Amino acid sequence: MQIKNFKYIIAISFFTGFTSSCTTIKSIGNSTKKWGNKIQSSIQPMVKKEVVAPKAANTTLVKFNLPSLKRKTPKPKKVKLVVETPEIVSNTNSSNIEFLDNIAVKPGKIYLSKTSDSIDAEPAAPLVKDNYEKMPDNLSDIEKANWLQLKYSIKMDVAVEEINNIPLLTKIDEWWGTPYCLGGSSKGCIDCSYFTLDVMKATYNINLKRTAAEQYEQSEKIDWADLKEGDLIFFKTEGRKNITHVGIYLTNNKFAHASTSQGVTISDLTESYWQKRLYSLGRVSATPAQ
Repeated sequence: MQIKNFKYIIAISFFTGFTSSCTTIKSIGNSTKKWGNKIQSSIQPMVKKEVVAPKAANTTLVKFNLPSLKRKTPKPKKVKLVVETPEIVSNTNSSNIEFLDNIAVKPGKIYLSKTSDSIDAEPAAPLVKDNYEKMPDNLSDIEKANWLQLKYSIKMDVAVEEINNIPLLTKIDEWWGTPYCLGGSSKGCIDCSYFTLDVMKATYNINLKRTAAEQYEQSEKIDWADLKEGDLIFFKTEGRKNITHVGIYLTNNKFAHASTSQGVTISDLTESYWQKRLYSLGRVSATPAQ
């Protein structure tokens, strides 16, 4: 009986101690919770103050432009062309200066005996002829004929076999490259009408009058289909005025004449300059033998 009561006493003591311990632990926990809440309440204002975001009105955004990785192609540089104006030397008095229109010249000097000679000038070319265009003096008659055929087949763009009028080529070559001057009639300078007068007399025994306008009145007018070697070609190079230029037809649209820009030469009727100024075709009969 005493032992059983002792067990109850021990059990009650244990339960009382356990309850007291739990109360103590609970009290410690509550104290710890209060202490933690106190620390948190003291720290929280400091944390909030540091992490508050700035207002939108006080915020400045900075934009960075990163360099492009693409390779830029450099723009082509503009090149300014400088055109030098050729010097024109005239024998007229420098005090009376006339301005000439629609003149096309290549770089270099152009010598004019009169300012009016250059009005509506023909296509320009160098006055100096190459040495290969001059016939050698030590050739025989056959060699001269062959040389003329070869030279003028190139000038007229035809086969050598098609060139047979050696007297005509000989006379043209005699004047070849002679400079032009109005009223000229020598190897120093010559004009278009004297060139046709001399060549037609020596080759066809045809007596022409002195000026291009007189030769036009003297000739019989023919159609383009009837045009042949030795016929005359007339031009109006100064608008609607009288006939001002004349040449001798050869073949393949080519004609020989005394050009104001090149001297005695061969030109092509298909060139736009001559097409615009071509006026008439004419033929003059040979002078009867007396």
